[in-house]
Amino acid sequence: MIFSRIFHLATFLVATAAACMPAAAQLSSKPGAVVTTPHVRAELVAHAPEGVMPGAPVWVGLQIAHQPEWHTYWKNAGDSGLPTELNWTLPPGVAAGEIAWPVPKKIPVGTLANYGYEGTVLLPVPLEVSSNFKPPLALGAGASSMDIRLKATWLVCRKECIPEEGEFTLALPLQGSTALHKADFDAAQAAQPQPLAKAGAVEVDGNKLQVRLEGLPAAAQGKTLGFFPETPELIRTAAESGKDWTQSWQGSTWTATLPLADQRSASPTTLPLVVALAEPDRQPGQPVAWRSEAPVSGTWPAAAAPRAEVSPALQAALAANAAANSAASGSPTALPPQPAGTFAVALLGALLGGLLLNLMPCVFPILAIKVLGFARQAGNRSAHRTAGLAYTAGVMLSFLALGGAMLALRAAGAQLGWGFQLQSPAVVAALAALFTLMGLNLVGVFEFGRAAPSSLCSAQARHPIANDFLSGVLAVVIASPCTAPFMGASLGFAIGLPATQALLLFAALGLGLALPYLVAGFVPAVARLLPKPGPWMGTLRRLLAFPMFATVAWLVWVLGQQSGIDGAGTLLALLVCMAAIVWALTLRGRTRLVIATVLVAFTAVLTAAIGRNVLQTVEPAKLASNTSQRWQPWSAARVTELTGAGQPVFIDFTAAWCVTCQYNKKATLADADVLADFDSKKVAMLRADWTRRDPAITAALTSLGRSGVPLYVLQVPGKPPIVLTEILGKNEVRAALASL
Repeated sequence: MIFSRIFHLATFLVATAAACMPAAAQLSSKPGAVVTTPHVRAELVAHAPEGVMPGAPVWVGLQIAHQPEWHTYWKNAGDSGLPTELNWTLPPGVAAGEIAWPVPKKIPVGTLANYGYEGTVLLPVPLEVSSNFKPPLALGAGASSMDIRLKATWLVCRKECIPEEGEFTLALPLQGSTALHKADFDAAQAAQPQPLAKAGAVEVDGNKLQVRLEGLPAAAQGKTLGFFPETPELIRTAAESGKDWTQSWQGSTWTATLPLADQRSASPTTLPLVVALAEPDRQPGQPVAWRSEAPVSGTWPAAAAPRAEVSPALQAALAANAAANSAASGSPTALPPQPAGTFAVALLGALLGGLLLNLMPCVFPILAIKVLGFARQAGNRSAHRTAGLAYTAGVMLSFLALGGAMLALRAAGAQLGWGFQLQSPAVVAALAALFTLMGLNLVGVFEFGRAAPSSLCSAQARHPIANDFLSGVLAVVIASPCTAPFMGASLGFAIGLPATQALLLFAALGLGLALPYLVAGFVPAVARLLPKPGPWMGTLRRLLAFPMFATVAWLVWVLGQQSGIDGAGTLLALLVCMAAIVWALTLRGRTRLVIATVLVAFTAVLTAAIGRNVLQTVEPAKLASNTSQRWQPWSAARVTELTGAGQPVFIDFTAAWCVTCQYNKKATLADADVLADFDSKKVAMLRADWTRRDPAITAALTSLGRSGVPLYVLQVPGKPPIVLTEILGKNEVRAALASL
């Protein structure tokens, strides 16, 4: 029972830290009309030439000014990227239309290409003011205004891609002309594709599209036009006009032959498309682009998409994840039914993964305490059964709560994955404080009977089951960032399932973690294997303090990856202060009051002065020069660039708080023979560091049917990705490289 008070502190510390976790959004700002990031300046603007009234033209829009070489995306992003999304909050009687997308430009990315915008672009949206719109009354004389709120998300890219978002508010006057941004809206209107009077026609001819448009104006005739399909993943975006595809004129009729995408995923019956003049051919005051919704004839060839060479459960998860992502983005795509056999395999994988989680180094300190507790109750079968059931309940309920929270946050649009809590510096610091307290208690610096009120101690003595339950809770908190074999595919599968089935997988994972102790409680033969109580227990108790302190050292190192050397140093200083306060509380008489008061005051001043260093985030440290030549930072654009150039890519999805990741780095990925194989095959080595929350890495993990690290992927141009196991072996890596 010596640990029961500590375990009660666990839930308090973890809950407090969880409340301090940063929001999922990368960009948070005080709502206003302008949001500035290192890559763009985004502003909510409006234009109401006749005021806000039914039938009057009212325009609002997001104006994005990009830093040089950076770009955002059109409604069809091309070979990679995501379009900007605008979500409006408007007064009753006012409705927002669709974005009137200006004509984009083709942006080459290696051997691929995207459709998007550079420089400054305005994405205008018309507002429809209905006849039942009732404007708010102004206080006193003068015109009133209405509040417009916008939440926008965009992906801004150069060679790397950064997901960003912002919240905007704007008070739009109801009377008079709002002409401050008239020139911007006029320019956006001039960049709008003009509708063609005739729809034109598109014919599928083998692996090519035959496009025919009629009635184009004289200003366009004879000119080379750019082609922009609004349907993504349809044509080979990077194909060059005159080389990979051809176009010709017959009077006002334009025809073109374009190659279909190698991995086409759409087969539309009507193709919305835009054709545009090249920038040197554009004339001020004249249309620059034209739009058509052309019917498609002919038979589409079978669409093919790459599949990862992974387990059947993981392959099924890919389709489920795609459906889940569509649902999260607002598309009415239902989750496909999952085969019962596949779900049963995933349940078994979760159970085995939880069982193997007991062998992970991060779980050893808690499990050693459980063994000590079982030994203390030797010969008491009833106490063993009760302890096993309470521990199992704590583990399973904690897994269900953690899994449910992750599913709920992901359904709400947050980009989270397994182990997300250790991406928060607040949680890491709270756990370091908790394990410091546990280590001090184990080594004998203090006992709760002397440091805590007697009423708390007696309450704990009356409820010993709470000790076992809370030890299960703490085991999950510490174990959850680890990914054991079989866990990765099952957790990735869970993310794409309906909530009930997903939670069953989390419950199976918890049952696997608790199973050895549940069996020990109910099978006398297992319980008899435990040693009898004796003096050795005091020695073991003090010995267990050192794994606790080792865990604290690891957590401080993790915090250093997130908050820098200042954050790690501040945490160490505060932990020393906390230890001193705990020691002071063990003293007696007036000395205890004086010394404890001084230490508490000093700690409060120190926390106010430098405590913010713990919660700050800093840019990841650059890799050492001898390492950076081999390992490069991961980005989706970098993978596309390398594979597009024909170079194989090996991706290490890792995190500082992932103990398995660190073991694999030292034992396998730093092996001289393995590195020689990478060099001989000319494989580019990319490292995706998930120590801090990164929506781009989360999305990449999800696309591979995973929700946590470690994950190792070998991507070969023109072939499906090869996903390796979590416990990475040298022979496995060398065999995968030998197959290139």
